[in-house]
Amino acid sequence: MNWTEILTAVALVLVLEGMLPFISPRKYREMVAEISRLGDNHIRTVGFVVMIVGVVVLFLVRS
Repeated sequence: MNWTEILTAVALVLVLEGMLPFISPRKYREMVAEISRLGDNHIRTVGFVVMIVGVVVLFLVRS
């Protein structure tokens, strides 16, 4: 693995993260407001599940 692959992955994350606020700023604002009402443990659990899904997808794609 080299820096080009890592920077490519970071760039793709930034593109994907920027799509929702670009396409629908109102929905993005509502989603952020809803997330701010959740407890820390719930947000942590969601983050953990998303990381696990990402690792599984990465494993499937790279194998």
